[in-house]
Amino acid sequence: MKNSPMSRRHFIKWTSVGIASAWGLGSLSMARAAQPYKVVVMGGGFAGATAAKYLKLWGGASVEVTLVEPKTTYHTPILSNLILNDQISPAKLGMNYDTLTGQYKVIHKANKISRIDPATKRITLDDNSTLSYDRLIVAPGVDFKYTNDYDVNKVPHAWQGGAQVQDLRKQIENMPSNGHFVMTIPPAPFRCPPGPYERACVVADWLNKNKPNTKLIVLDANPDIVVEKDSFGARFSQYGVEYHSNVTVTAVNSDTKTVTVSGAPRASYTAEVLNVIPAHKAGASALLSATGLLSGDWAPVKARTFESTQVAGIHIIGDAQATGVPKAGHIANSEAKICAEAVLNSLHGKPNNSAQKINSACYSPVSATEATWLTGTYSYSASTKAWVKVKPSFAAGLPSTKHYREMFGWSSNLFSDTFA
Repeated sequence: MKNSPMSRRHFIKWTSVGIASAWGLGSLSMARAAQPYKVVVMGGGFAGATAAKYLKLWGGASVEVTLVEPKTTYHTPILSNLILNDQISPAKLGMNYDTLTGQYKVIHKANKISRIDPATKRITLDDNSTLSYDRLIVAPGVDFKYTNDYDVNKVPHAWQGGAQVQDLRKQIENMPSNGHFVMTIPPAPFRCPPGPYERACVVADWLNKNKPNTKLIVLDANPDIVVEKDSFGARFSQYGVEYHSNVTVTAVNSDTKTVTVSGAPRASYTAEVLNVIPAHKAGASALLSATGLLSGDWAPVKARTFESTQVAGIHIIGDAQATGVPKAGHIANSEAKICAEAVLNSLHGKPNNSAQKINSACYSPVSATEATWLTGTYSYSASTKAWVKVKPSFAAGLPSTKHYREMFGWSSNLFSDTFA
C-alpha cells in the first residue's frame, strides 16, 4: 500500500474516532421506559469501555449500564512498545473509569463473571452475587495458546499492556552488550497486526544505539510480514534484524530462555531476552465456551449487530469476535459504537438499517523519532451479511518524524473517545 494525497486525506478524516455521525450513528432519541433496560458489558478495554460510554451517551436514562471489569485501571497496549525504548512512561498508558462512572453514570463492578445463564439472562460474579440483563455485551479481549507450561514472568509476551511490558523493558536494559533478543510472532489472526513488527523495529533501534553488538532475531509464524511489508522490511535491513518466516514454535524453556521451533535455520534459539508472543484465542475462553459462544478459538457473530449467531441476546465485540476484521483498539472502538446502536435499537423496537462502516487506523513507531501509519475501511454488505473491504480506503504512510508527532494526537483522540 502506497502513500498518496488522497489516501492521506482519507486517513486524517477517519482518525477522529469520535465522529460517530459520519457512520450514521448520531445521538439516538430514546423514549424513557417505565424501568430502564439493563445492559451488562463484560470487559473494560477499548471495545467494552466504548460500548458502555455510548450506550449511556445515546440511551440516557432509558438504559442502565453495568461494566464488569475486575481492574480499576486499564493499561492500554497501544503505544506500549514505546515503553521498551524509554519514550513513554507506563503511567501515561493507564486509563481509569472515573469519567464513565461519574459523567455517564455507568455502574462499575470490579469483578469477574464466573457464569452466564442465557436462559434466565443472569450472570454470576466471582463474589457469588448476580446481575440480570436485557442484553449482554461481551468484550474479553484475547487470551493465549501456550505451547507448553513455562514461566511467563521469565519469558513475557508483553502483549496486553501493564506489568509485563515493564518486565520486558528491564530485561532489555540488562542485556549484555553482545547478547541476543529473540522474539516470535504468532500466526494470524492476532491483536494489532503491525504490533510485533513495530516492536522489533523500536527494540532494534534502541539496541543499535545503546548495545551495538547485540543481535535481534524475529521468528514469524506467518508466510511473510503481515502488514506494511515495505516499511518494516526496510527497517529490518537497516537495523540488521535477522528475520525468518513460516516458523512454528514447538516448545519454550523459560529457565534456559530457549525456544524450540520448526521451519527455521536452527532447531532452537537461546537468548538473554526471549519474547515469545503465543498464538491467540478469545479471552475468557472457558467462560465463553461454557456459554456456547465459541466456534473454535473465536466467537461467531452476526456482522451487522455483533450479536452471537449461537446465543440470542449476547453480543461479542473487540478481539474475541470472528467477523474477520483486524483485531485492534481503534477498530474495537468502532465496533462498540455499532453494537451500542444495535442494542439500543433492539431494546426500543427500532430497526437496524442505517449504513455502517468500520474504520481501522493506527500509527506504528519504527524508531524513537519516526512512525508509519496504516488505515482501511470496512463496509457492511447486506448481500453477504459480512464486513467487506472498501478497497480505495486502504493505504499506508512511510516512516517520518511528522507521522511520529501525529501518532500522539491519534492516540489521544482514541483514548479520550473511549475513556473520557
